[in-house]
Amino acid sequence: MNRMKLCSFVAVFAVLALQAQSAPVVSPEVHADGSVTFRYEDPAAKSVAVYLENQATTMPMHKGSDGVWTGDTQPLTPEYYGYLMVVDGRRVMDSRDPDVRPNLRASSSVVHVTGAMPMPWDLTDIPHGETHHVLYESKLAHDDRDLYVYTPPGYDPNRKQPYPVLYLLHGYTDGAVGWLEVGKANLMMDSMLAQGKVQPMVVVMPRAYGTMQMMGPEGGYLPQRYGVAIDSQRKFTDQMLQEVLPLAEARYNIAHDAAHRALAGLSMGGGHSIATGVSHPEVFGYVGAFSPAIVAPSITRVGAKPGELADAAYAAGFAELVPHAATQPALRLLWTSCGTEDSLISEDRAFAAWAKANVKGNVMTRETPGAHFWVLWRDDLVAVAPLLFTK
Repeated sequence: MNRMKLCSFVAVFAVLALQAQSAPVVSPEVHADGSVTFRYEDPAAKSVAVYLENQATTMPMHKGSDGVWTGDTQPLTPEYYGYLMVVDGRRVMDSRDPDVRPNLRASSSVVHVTGAMPMPWDLTDIPHGETHHVLYESKLAHDDRDLYVYTPPGYDPNRKQPYPVLYLLHGYTDGAVGWLEVGKANLMMDSMLAQGKVQPMVVVMPRAYGTMQMMGPEGGYLPQRYGVAIDSQRKFTDQMLQEVLPLAEARYNIAHDAAHRALAGLSMGGGHSIATGVSHPEVFGYVGAFSPAIVAPSITRVGAKPGELADAAYAAGFAELVPHAATQPALRLLWTSCGTEDSLISEDRAFAAWAKANVKGNVMTRETPGAHFWVLWRDDLVAVAPLLFTK
C-alpha cells in the first residue's frame, strides 16, 4: 500500500472512529415487543432513574463507561406514557426526546408504545375530523380565554338536524388543549366513528378553571386551599352555562337540548362535571366523571383513606353539589369511574353509592386497575362515548 493510500485509509478510519464516539444518544427507543430503552447522558450524576406514568415505582438506570445511563422496561401495553428522568433526586425532562406533554405546571416527556393492532388513539388512515381553536374574552372571569372544538368528518354547518355535543373538561394543571395534545380525543373520536361505535358529534373542550387563582400558590387541592377550589368550581358553572354554551351554540351547528348535550371530564373536570352537570339535568342529559376530584364545603379532604372521613361528611358534601336531587328531572346517564390505586377512590366510591341512592336516572360506575393517570382516562372516554345520545 503506497503512502497516499495509507494516509487516506488512516483519515477515513479516524473520521469513522470520531463519528462512532459522537453517535447521538437515542432515547426513548421502543422495541418490537413493547419494551422501552431509556438513555440519559450525564457522567457526573450519582443516580438516574425513570419516573414512568402508571408505574408503581421509579425504574433505576445504570451508568455505562461512556457516562450514558440506560434502563430497560418490561413490555408495556400500547399507550402514550408520560415520563421524567430523576437525576440525583431532581425530576427533569428527557433532553433527547422531542415529544413533549404540555402542562401548565409540570410538562413531561412522552413515549408512544404501539401494538400489533392500532389503538383508538393512534393516527391511522381513516377519515379525520377537524379541530378549531377559539379565543374569547370572558366577562365573568375577567380574562382572555380559549377553547378547542372537534368537528367530525363531513361536518355540515347547515345540516337540518344539529349535531349532538359533548363538552369535555380537562384536569387540574392542564390547559384547554389537554384532551387534544395529551388525551388524543380527536383521534379517538375519529376511530370510534370509523368503526360505527358512536354518533357523529361535536366535542367542545373549554378552559375548565373558574378562576386562574387555581394555578397560583394559593390554589390546588390541599385542604388549606379548598376555598379557592370550591370558588373556582362555582365560578366555572356560571361560565359554562352563561358563556361557553352560548358561544359554542352560536358558532357551531350543535344541539340546544339536554337529550343531545353531554358534559364529562377528568379529575378536576370530573368534579366540575358533577357540580355543573348532575345539578343541571335540564341542560345536560349525560354526565361523565373520570376519577373526579370532588370538593364541597362539607368535604374537607381529597384523597382521604377509608375511615378518615365520615360517611355523613361525604353525604353532606354531595348534597351541597346536587341540592335538588330529589326533585330534579332524571339524567339519561351518570357515568363515573376511578382507578383502584387512585388516592381519590374513597371519595369516588362514596359518591357512586350516594348517586345510586339519590340521583334520578341511569347511574353507572366502573373501577379499573391503575392510579390517577391519562392511561385510564383515554380508556374512560372510549368506554363512555358509545353510551351517549342513544335514547
